[in-house]
Amino acid sequence: MLALAVVGGMSTWFAGSVAAPRFALDLALTQGEVGSLTSAVQLGFVVGTLLIAVLNVADLVSGRVLFGVAALAAALANAAALLAPSFLLLLLSRAVTGLALAGVYPPAMKMAATWFRSARGLAIGVVVGALTIGKAVPYLLEGFPELPLGPVILVPSVAAAVAGLLILTIWRDGPNAFPARPFSWGLVGQVVRDPVLLRVTGGYLGHMWELYAFWAWVPGFLTAAAVARGEPSASHGVLAFAIIALGALGCVGGGLLADRWGRRTVARGAMMVSGTLAALSPFFFNAPRWLLVLALGAWGIAVIADSAQFSALATEVAPPHAVGTALTLQTSLGFLLTIVSIQLVPILAAAVGWRWALAGLALGPAAGTWALGGDRTATRLGTTPSGAPPQAA
Repeated sequence: MLALAVVGGMSTWFAGSVAAPRFALDLALTQGEVGSLTSAVQLGFVVGTLLIAVLNVADLVSGRVLFGVAALAAALANAAALLAPSFLLLLLSRAVTGLALAGVYPPAMKMAATWFRSARGLAIGVVVGALTIGKAVPYLLEGFPELPLGPVILVPSVAAAVAGLLILTIWRDGPNAFPARPFSWGLVGQVVRDPVLLRVTGGYLGHMWELYAFWAWVPGFLTAAAVARGEPSASHGVLAFAIIALGALGCVGGGLLADRWGRRTVARGAMMVSGTLAALSPFFFNAPRWLLVLALGAWGIAVIADSAQFSALATEVAPPHAVGTALTLQTSLGFLLTIVSIQLVPILAAAVGWRWALAGLALGPAAGTWALGGDRTATRLGTTPSGAPPQAA
């Protein structure tokens, strides 16, 4: 049920980006303004997660209430884009959507963790897989160019509203619920001073440098590759949906392997694979279509397979009373970094061509692999099959 709710709630994320060409015609937007619609969601999400972390909201407010209210707010903010008479109000709608989604994704990981201990990697993997499919849904709608603007925006909004109502009326935490504590300004400081949690966050940042830039620009990469082969530059929305949605397999598979082999092992392995594919992207750009799609599909699986394991590690190494704050702060910093990499890709495409535009994403997995450290840090970072640190085993 939680996974279905995450699909619905997160489907509003890229709705504005997919509808951007239609907004561009209606509001006479420039290319730069169109690109800002994606960044506005990222920035709104960062602001929301920072507020939730600093104010301890995720550790003070029930996950059911936070998720449910936030999903309903995201539905309304996303739908408001249809009423925006100007670019600034449209941008505000996208930013508020991101702000609201800060109360959907991070709490969902903590909520899932309350039901699992030894299988926590798989459980959070299912949640992140649901997020992956949810964010891919608007690309599926893009595959039907005859659709008017209304359904492209309203379908995700309705899905988010249903998700919020579902959680508010049915959800309850599991037997492993995390303890609550009074508000403390020092909770964030306590989280950031933990050296092992810092390593986990460093690995997560390397992963995030790559992830959202890949998701945001894989349609552009596909279109540019088609043009280079002399094919029509038609919409690649359905294909982009499939490549992104395949990541759900990586999330679930990564969770299964992590519960057996350890979270750190799986996270490092996934980053090595996705980083290698990023570095090789210039070489399969001009490859036959079947090979290009195969490589991007493999990349789509590997690029997200480690995400849930960073979150699971955070739930295991953070102080129990600060798990919500740790998850939210980690997520906030990661999404702040995505703004840079998302904006960098089109700059590189203009400077050196689309063939080389995604290669720079390999820097993130390389840095993330290094951040997770060598074998001396392996035990507390989840090399044991359970993924739990010794004191929590």
